[in-house]
Amino acid sequence: MSSSNTGFDDFHAIIPAGGTGTRLWPLSRRDRPKFLYDLLGQGRTLIQSTYDRLEAIAGEGNVYVSTGVGHVAAVREQLPELSADNILAEPVPRDSTAAIVLATAVIARRYGEHCVVGSFAADHVIRGNRAFSESVRQAVATARAGYVTTIGIAASRPSTAFGYIHQGRSLAADIPDAPAARLVERFVEKPDAVTAQAYLSTGEYRWNAGMFVMRADVLLDHIRRAKPPMYEAISRIADAYESPLRSRGEAVERAMARDWAGIEKIAFDYAVAEPLSVTGGVAMIPGDFGWDDIGDFNSVAALLPSANERNIKILGDAQSVVYLDSAGDVVVPEGGRTIALLGVNDMVVVDTPDALLIAPRARSQEVKSMVAHLDRLGAEDIL
Repeated sequence: MSSSNTGFDDFHAIIPAGGTGTRLWPLSRRDRPKFLYDLLGQGRTLIQSTYDRLEAIAGEGNVYVSTGVGHVAAVREQLPELSADNILAEPVPRDSTAAIVLATAVIARRYGEHCVVGSFAADHVIRGNRAFSESVRQAVATARAGYVTTIGIAASRPSTAFGYIHQGRSLAADIPDAPAARLVERFVEKPDAVTAQAYLSTGEYRWNAGMFVMRADVLLDHIRRAKPPMYEAISRIADAYESPLRSRGEAVERAMARDWAGIEKIAFDYAVAEPLSVTGGVAMIPGDFGWDDIGDFNSVAALLPSANERNIKILGDAQSVVYLDSAGDVVVPEGGRTIALLGVNDMVVVDTPDALLIAPRARSQEVKSMVAHLDRLGAEDIL
């Protein structure tokens, strides 16, 4: 789909595809993170669905993926339509700021510093593509006005798993093309349950889904002022990406080897969104579409249909799961054998060829701790 005449003609989308999804172990592994899986059983993996959604908005050739060197082959296999020039491969993880700033610097060299870039995680689930597209359209209009713009998700429950955005005054009078735009007062960390409930009751807070849209020059100028060493290192690498085609691969490899590992490892919220919100430089567009960050097996379960009237959720081949007097379980049969549940309630059972996880659903968030424990024990081969 062409993005011209739709309000998106200067828009380029970035998909940071990092992380390992440790709370989804043993399904998700370091060498095959969660964005490479079809966690909804819909025939498209998380990164494929993200690409489809963004390509429909930005247009062909205007979507970029930033990922680890070890995931490039899998990304290319899953997204054959993505140009090799639009994949930025990181030798080592350097968190979201470096990934987004590098992609932005490369895009700015190709299309000019006044183009608009947007960053959207590879592993989120969004339902309601029309509403999503409208939120992004208003975010692009707000970004053109000079704001770093985020999309705030309606908080449907007092979740302690997400950060929150405290919204301020309307910017509709200043930005006619974005009637829903509001100033951001501040970003707040993941709260405890009492604080989350208090946020919800005010009606002034939304979930921070980590979606950011901004003009390239606004982001690059901020990094130049706030993080000069990062700016200089990324500028050198971005220059290498624009080398003549014949020598580009070698130039990028040399620049990455020289500069990438030394770049500060810091999340985009801390490096950009929070400091700019203090000076009134961040705006928010409400996102009133279905959104989920599949952070653990409980959130996977919430998105899957029940296999029976006792609310058992199965990701994979339902014929491999047999149950009797069991309810509320989440089962992932990936080990090639039958899983039989007798009198088992509210448990997570994830069976893979080389590792089996059994845990109460209530402790889904703590699977990350088990991964850390296995790491300490030296069980590298199953992580």
